[in-house]
Amino acid sequence: MTERNIKRRDLREAARENLREYIVTYVFLALSVLFVVVSGRPLSDIFSQIIGRLSRNLFIVLALIIPIIAGMGINFAITIGAMAAQVGLMLVINWELEGIVGLLVAAGITLPLGAFFGFLIGSLLNKMKGQETIGSLILGYFANGAYQLLFLFIFGNIIPLSDKVTIIGASGVANTLNMMGGGLYMAIDKIWSLPFTTALYGVSGLIALVGLVLFALKKLSLKRLLTLALPGVILSLMVLLVPAVHQVVKGTTVPMVTFLLVGVLCVFNIIIMRTRLGQKFRAVGQSRTVANAAGINVNRTRVIAIMISTVLAGWGQIIFIQNLGTLQTYAAHEMVGLYAGAAILVGGASLNRATNTQAVVGTLLFHILFTVSQDAGKNLFGNANIGEFFRVFIAYGVIAVALVMHTWRSNAIRKKNSLQA
Repeated sequence: MTERNIKRRDLREAARENLREYIVTYVFLALSVLFVVVSGRPLSDIFSQIIGRLSRNLFIVLALIIPIIAGMGINFAITIGAMAAQVGLMLVINWELEGIVGLLVAAGITLPLGAFFGFLIGSLLNKMKGQETIGSLILGYFANGAYQLLFLFIFGNIIPLSDKVTIIGASGVANTLNMMGGGLYMAIDKIWSLPFTTALYGVSGLIALVGLVLFALKKLSLKRLLTLALPGVILSLMVLLVPAVHQVVKGTTVPMVTFLLVGVLCVFNIIIMRTRLGQKFRAVGQSRTVANAAGINVNRTRVIAIMISTVLAGWGQIIFIQNLGTLQTYAAHEMVGLYAGAAILVGGASLNRATNTQAVVGTLLFHILFTVSQDAGKNLFGNANIGEFFRVFIAYGVIAVALVMHTWRSNAIRKKNSLQA
C-alpha cells in the first residue's frame, strides 16, 4: 500500500470517527439551518434573539463542565442551585434591595446555600456511583417538592415576609415576583452595552494582540495563535466588507459585563483544570480505581466538583432571571437542568468529556432551534404549537441519545478490554 493510500485511509477513518463523535452536533446544525430557512423570520431578528439567549443561558451550561470531567455525568441537580438562587432573589425583593447591590446580595446568599446543597448532593451521588446522571435528575424532582413546601407554607407563615412577596390574603410566596420596580431588571446587562460590531472588533483585536504578544514571548505556538485569533478576524472582515452580513448584525447590542462574566467562567474552567485539584478531577473521571490507588480521596473530590457546579449554576440563574425581569417563583427552575444538559450534549460533549467550546457551540445551536421552532412549525404544519412540542421532544431526545451512545461506547470499550486481556 502506497503512502498516499495510507493517508487517504487514515483521513477516512478520522472522518468516520469525527462523525460518530459529533453526530448529534451535525444533526442539530442541519436542523438549525433548515428551520431558519423554513421559519421565514428575518436573520437580523434571529441574530438579536440568539445574542440575548446566549447572555442568559451560557453561564449555566458552563457550570456543568467540572462534574462531567470528574466522571459524574450530567449534573441535572443544578436545578437545586437554581432554587438556592431564587431563595436569594426572593429575600432581596423582600428586603427591597435595588440594582447591582441587590444582585450581589442574592449571589452572596446563593454561595453558602449552593455549597451546602452541593455537599448533600455530592455525598448522596457517592452512594450511587455509575448512576450519577439519573440520580441527579431524580434529586432535582425530589428537591422541587421540598422547594414548593418551603415557598408555599414556610415562607410567609413560619418565616415572616412583607406583603411585597407574599400571596395577598393567604400564606406563601406569590407566584410571580416583579424585579423591575427595584432596579433588578437587567442590572448586570445595563452596566455596559455596546453595538455588536464595536464589541466584535474590540474583542477580536484584543485576542489577536494578546496572542501576538504571547507568540513573541514564545509562550504560544503559531497553530494555537491562529486557532485563537483567526475566527474573530475572519468574522470581523465579513461584517466589515460584506453588506448583507453587516445588515444582519448592525441592530444588535451586546451586554458586555454579562459576557465578561461568561468569559471569566471559561477561564476559570481552564485554569482549575491545570491546578492540583483539576488534575484530581480528571484522574477521578478517567478511573476511580487508579485515582484511589494514587492516593486521591475520590469521594471528597467528587463532592467538591458538585459543590462548585451547584454554586455556579445558582449564579447563572441570577444572570438568567435579571435578564427576564420576572421571577416565576414555582416554575423558573424546573427546566434548568434539562435544557442545560441537552445544550452541552448538542455541542458534542459526552457523559465523561466536556469543554468550553462544546458548551458554547451546543448552547448556540440549541437556542437557534428554540428561537425558530415555533415559526417553522407554523409554516410547515400550520400550527405553531407543534414547534413548542418539538422543543421538548428535542431536549429529551438529545439526552436519551447521549445516554444510549454512552452505554454503547462503554460496553464496546469493556468488550475490547476483555478480549485483549
